[in-house]
Amino acid sequence: YINILSNNIINNYKNFDKNNFIASVFDNKWQNKELKQRMRHISNTLHIFLPNEYAESIFILKNTFLKMNTKYSLENMIFQDFVEVYGLENFKISMDALENFTINSSSEFAIRQFILNYPNETIRTMKLWAIDKNEHIRRLASEGSRPRLPWAISLSKYKQNPKEILDILEILKDDESLYVRKSVANNLNDISKDNPQILKDITKKWIGVNKNRDWILKHGCRTLLKNGDKEVLKLFGFKENNNIYISNFVLNQKIKTGGYLKFSFIINSIESLGKLRIEYSISFLRLNNKYSKKVFKISEGVYDKENKSISKYYSFKPISTRKYYQGIHKLSIIINGIILEEKEFIVL
Repeated sequence: YINILSNNIINNYKNFDKNNFIASVFDNKWQNKELKQRMRHISNTLHIFLPNEYAESIFILKNTFLKMNTKYSLENMIFQDFVEVYGLENFKISMDALENFTINSSSEFAIRQFILNYPNETIRTMKLWAIDKNEHIRRLASEGSRPRLPWAISLSKYKQNPKEILDILEILKDDESLYVRKSVANNLNDISKDNPQILKDITKKWIGVNKNRDWILKHGCRTLLKNGDKEVLKLFGFKENNNIYISNFVLNQKIKTGGYLKFSFIINSIESLGKLRIEYSISFLRLNNKYSKKVFKISEGVYDKENKSISKYYSFKPISTRKYYQGIHKLSIIINGIILEEKEFIVL
């Protein structure tokens, strides 16, 4: 990628020192850098080898970006990173650059520094992006304004009051692009974590208008649904049914780290089961002897029969985002937000 980048820069800037640029990128610290550290290192190195004048550098980078293969969408985020680091004093030039660089890539991280430093001007620009003909630019209006965007600086102002973000989402709520609608849903889910009532009010207002909007709401309410919020569950038709009970709930009570927790059960009712959201949760024992619960969805739908058999497994193979500890853990079966059964098991 660095070779391709260098060759494209030379086509737009003859004084570019390709060999020394490449040597500077792959220095003796390169192998120890994480993904975003590598991006920042590349953009910092670009700054050394490009002209001192920011506008001139952006002109070169915009022309270079047009020639870069779209399969490098992740790697191409170095262009936006350059803007984030060196363009805060040049708002207009930087907004134009981020608009260009987001196509087949994403400016969602870089835009946040401009939201923090120029909140009113940036939000006005993003509202214009929300009506752009290009789906990548429209998505940036939503994705870049997410209050809790993963791997990014949180937007405390909009965690407290997301009104200005909601103005953007109002424009995008019926967008023709699934790519954009997914971002709207993720933004709503972020909002729900700090302002659940706001999302409940939006759901009451939007639900049932069309299938696309219902999908956005369902995906946007996923945290509230996993938390068993009764009001939200009812909005989506998942009602508490006292006639439902669990039978034949079995699981392997001792497993080793790296193994599988296998479990099965039968959902029963004296009448048809109806509309169900079927989930399970595991309360993981942590290093401090406290528990951390994670909810996993099994299925949901309308079931006409009086019983339904479920068989599942969960892998205890260690992953980068979760470490497992020896001791007693708990498995719960959840139907429409209600825990119906719970059993303990031991991780060895």
